[in-house]
Amino acid sequence: MFPAGGQPDMQALLQQAQQMQQQLARTQAELAEATVQGTAGGGLVQATVSGAGELKALVIDPKAVDPDDTETLADLILAAVRDANAAAQKLAAERLGPLAQGLGGGGIPGLPF
Repeated sequence: MFPAGGQPDMQALLQQAQQMQQQLARTQAELAEATVQGTAGGGLVQATVSGAGELKALVIDPKAVDPDDTETLADLILAAVRDANAAAQKLAAERLGPLAQGLGGGGIPGLPF
């Protein structure tokens, strides 16, 4: 990237940055389409979220529904959604991690990776 004169090849740097930006956009689109699940209560509540963290579906087993104890059901729903979001964050880290390493592994101030 630095020719014999010691100056950076700006054209090559710009091309590399553009390629990385395109790859990042593709990966983000793939994450938005991917889905992951989280569960709580031994599977009584299942939450499905996109790789971007958007709640897509919620399945509640009728056994989890007790009209006299809605607090437990609410806790199970929260736990399932949190579990699914944790899985989505893990997926995002796995897919976006290599892109961050391509940028120097976090040595660029102001960037979140």
